[in-house]
Amino acid sequence: MDDRRKAILDAIPELRRYARALLRDRDASDDLVQDCLERALSRMDNWRTGDNPRKWLLTIMHRIFLDQLRREKRRGEKAMLPLEDHEAMAVHAETSDGAASRDIVEALQAISPERRAAILIVSVEGFSYAEAASILGVPAGTLMSRIARGREELRALIEDGVRRRSIRMVEP
Repeated sequence: MDDRRKAILDAIPELRRYARALLRDRDASDDLVQDCLERALSRMDNWRTGDNPRKWLLTIMHRIFLDQLRREKRRGEKAMLPLEDHEAMAVHAETSDGAASRDIVEALQAISPERRAAILIVSVEGFSYAEAASILGVPAGTLMSRIARGREELRALIEDGVRRRSIRMVEP
């Protein structure tokens, strides 16, 4: 098997994780991964030797994701289906950690797709700001702004969720 094809196959679990975090819909995320793989395999000539395969694949996936967002905006909004706990998180957490993890996943889905993608690429996938900006096709300043605003939104949403949960626990 060609080294490039092997690198693509090796990246599938990471592509699936990113797609599921981005979309929260198992079928839609699997379709996104499939579309990404099809495009990557059909455009292997565009992959420069020495390039990071994950970066190249996530760039392709992000462009497909943006195309899908644009199509959905033209057709109307699409409902987001919640993932089962075992699908949303790679590792099951203890009870209190599980609630916190669910709060984070729910808050992440509540922010804009652009901010969510920026946070996921940097925080979950581990790319540098420069690499993430390249993957997302935005200037580094725009990426940093999206991350800062996204984190602020996440913080507010999570604090609000914790506050609402504590109020429910106190009420008789």
